[in-house]
Amino acid sequence: MIEAQRLTKRYGDEHAVKDVSFTVAAGELLILLGTSGSGKTTTLKMINRLVEPTEGKVLIEGQDVGALPGHVLRRRIGYVFQKIGLFPHMTVRENIAVPLSLLGWDAGRTRRRVDELLELVELDSSLQDRRPAELSGGQQQRVGVARALAAEPKLMLLDEPFGALDPLTRDRLQQSFIDIRKRLGLTAIFVTHDMAEALLLADRVAVMKEGRLVQVGTPRELLAAPADSYVEHLLETPRRQARAFDRLGSGDGR
Repeated sequence: MIEAQRLTKRYGDEHAVKDVSFTVAAGELLILLGTSGSGKTTTLKMINRLVEPTEGKVLIEGQDVGALPGHVLRRRIGYVFQKIGLFPHMTVRENIAVPLSLLGWDAGRTRRRVDELLELVELDSSLQDRRPAELSGGQQQRVGVARALAAEPKLMLLDEPFGALDPLTRDRLQQSFIDIRKRLGLTAIFVTHDMAEALLLADRVAVMKEGRLVQVGTPRELLAAPADSYVEHLLETPRRQARAFDRLGSGDGR
């Protein structure tokens, strides 16, 4: 489905990303994981050409994305931002319908599709005429996911979509995303700095450090054999939390 071949991005003499290669199979969720400045968001943006690579290329279903006009490419790919990016002057319904308007869908077809999407992301239809400022953070993010899915993309890119939400809302949206992805058979690349989130959601995790790939593997493979001390350090937080929960469950509250 997706193949990144030696993706590189330089700003002057500095490498933000260097020689990053990976593949993502159809229906797979790959998580790009790393600390701030590791190059994960730049890598994600090179896939839909919000950032143009200095070297290397991306193939989607065998087609070089560099051969496509940027706006045509981006209409084929769902994109979800951490900061959501809803239009503040538009209602929920209008925001979701933006990609369909750009594609020239008629009013009836657009209305039916928006109704489907509201149901899919479990957003009450009574909210459809509200503006983003009248919604909670979790509701806004559901609108963002619905808009990304509007044009029925096969591929979704998600840039820390749940990072700014409270833990309960974050957990609900993670579970909703898992259900939606499985129901639609989506291929997805998801950026996060949270190892626990990566281990819980990913089919495979691609760990990045200073613009390079350090390790790619399933959550089980990373836990069993971290490639180096950096990966081991990222794993320490969820391991420590798991040990703390085990102690609490066994009656040792220390």
